[in-house]
Amino acid sequence: MSKTNKIVTRDEIMQKDKWAIEDLFQNDEDWKKEFEQVKSLCKDLQAYEGKLGESASTLYEYLKLKSEAEFHFERVYVYANEKYHENTANGTYQNLADQANGLEVLLNSAVAFDMPEILAIPDEKIEQFLSENKELQPFTRVIKEITRKKAHTLTAQQEAILADAGEVLGAPSNIFSMFNNADLKFPSITGEDGEKVPVTHGRYITYMESKDRRVRKEAFESVYHTYQGMKNTSAAMFSANVKASMFRAKAKKYENTLEMYLDDTDVPVSVYTNLIETVHSNLPKFYKYVALRKKLLGVEELHMYDVYAPLVSDVEMSYTFDEAKEIVLEGLVPLGERYINLLKEGFANRWIDIYENEGKRSGAYSWGAYGTHPYVLLNYHENLDNVFTLAHEMGHALHSYHSNETQPFQDAGYKIFVAEVASTCNEALLIQHLLNKIEDKKQRAYLVNYFIESFKGTLFRQTMFAEFEMRAHAKAEAGEALTSEELCKLYHELNQTYFGKDMIVDEEIDMEWARIPHFYTPFYVYQYATGFSAAIALSRRILKEGSKAVEDYVGFLRGGCSKDPISLLRGAGVDMASKDPINEALLLFGELVDELEELTK
Repeated sequence: MSKTNKIVTRDEIMQKDKWAIEDLFQNDEDWKKEFEQVKSLCKDLQAYEGKLGESASTLYEYLKLKSEAEFHFERVYVYANEKYHENTANGTYQNLADQANGLEVLLNSAVAFDMPEILAIPDEKIEQFLSENKELQPFTRVIKEITRKKAHTLTAQQEAILADAGEVLGAPSNIFSMFNNADLKFPSITGEDGEKVPVTHGRYITYMESKDRRVRKEAFESVYHTYQGMKNTSAAMFSANVKASMFRAKAKKYENTLEMYLDDTDVPVSVYTNLIETVHSNLPKFYKYVALRKKLLGVEELHMYDVYAPLVSDVEMSYTFDEAKEIVLEGLVPLGERYINLLKEGFANRWIDIYENEGKRSGAYSWGAYGTHPYVLLNYHENLDNVFTLAHEMGHALHSYHSNETQPFQDAGYKIFVAEVASTCNEALLIQHLLNKIEDKKQRAYLVNYFIESFKGTLFRQTMFAEFEMRAHAKAEAGEALTSEELCKLYHELNQTYFGKDMIVDEEIDMEWARIPHFYTPFYVYQYATGFSAAIALSRRILKEGSKAVEDYVGFLRGGCSKDPISLLRGAGVDMASKDPINEALLLFGELVDELEELTK
């Protein structure tokens, strides 16, 4: 299917290749009933305002009711948005997603009083409540999380106003999603066979991996010239999102947006700055790779559209989706029989929405609601990268599965900081499996380079994104305007810093910031890099130590948010409060570059 030039409609996709969304709700009518149920629960929750400090039983009743409301809301929100993501141009599900966003604001407003009220309860009284009421004890972590943020909690009235503003503050992200997924169209290009082919978000990287430099250059220009034509609109959306973050940070009495977002996941700011500092100190290793790429491609000038070009010729690694599933199952055998059986269950029971269709959300993700199996969205194309995307997203899915299976609802939703660890650990195990199987020198060179590309795309690239976010937010917080010119200038400078003197930083790449969806979830992307570093360490321990390491790792998967992220990872055998895992990962990167150089002599 991926070989055709036509982008199919949703109706043309076979049922077996679509996710089983009916496992969440049979139809829209069932969704509407649960939507109304959440609205009713919001009214019930408001009846507790002013009463939370009365007794342990009252506090328990409220927290139990809130958990019930959030459980049903999650189901409503996930269904509406997953249906919307199937075809972002579908007006019915645009409307349902909008309604779900409005319901989120309503729920947040209904419970806005609880943090100030719980914080007003003296610490000794909280301890008394917890000791005298055993039913309340499962909510211990919820209560501790509220008290941890005491300095950043407003009065009940202020919290309600901030909750009511949620829909407005989220508008830049929603506008970007509509603009980027539904409205933005790229000019077609001439493919390798001389025929006109469409350029989409889903197909862009495939074109950038073409052996034909003309195809790469045309796709590159098709995408970035289109964004260039929308540079002022893009800057306005980006700037509005930063200002929304600044508003929240100021209202919550944080020094800056970075501190606010990291505090939300209970991660020290030093983890973020450690990442950038450690990668900067290791950039000479990356410069060596860039120079090797230039040499192997045999070009006088290395351009940004050469970044994904294959370095090893005459190696075809194309896989149907069925082949991809088998490869992933083989590669993850070290994680044990139960893990493999769960993967098979997901493959057999339509957890995955596999192929691209008109209007479908770009990229890939794993998502779901407590009490129902996870869902994975893909835009599958038949290349090695998409095989790893399958392993990656199923890593997320089985992290959620283990967490939901073990933890109560209120402790099941793991923090974003640890979210990328399980997914990337799967990728690290898979690449090691493939390297162990390959004896052919050229194929080994191909896979070693693929592993290097994983470092480039995850550890180096995401850290550059993280630095861009940090510096862009800092500029806005210093009173500077985030115009398209300023954003492009900053992005250009960072590309020069990260790629070094052997790369021509084409002016088109200056607009790349305008197409990164994760920038609308501020300070998220750094966790890909930290997660990658942790995953490298964990995968090496699993392969070296076997069952004991797997036991510790599965314990981490089951942890949910029952502990802070740094503690959960320490339990699995890696300390992300230090620079060691990042340095160790980059040491491996340097060794891989050296091996590729030897293999390609």
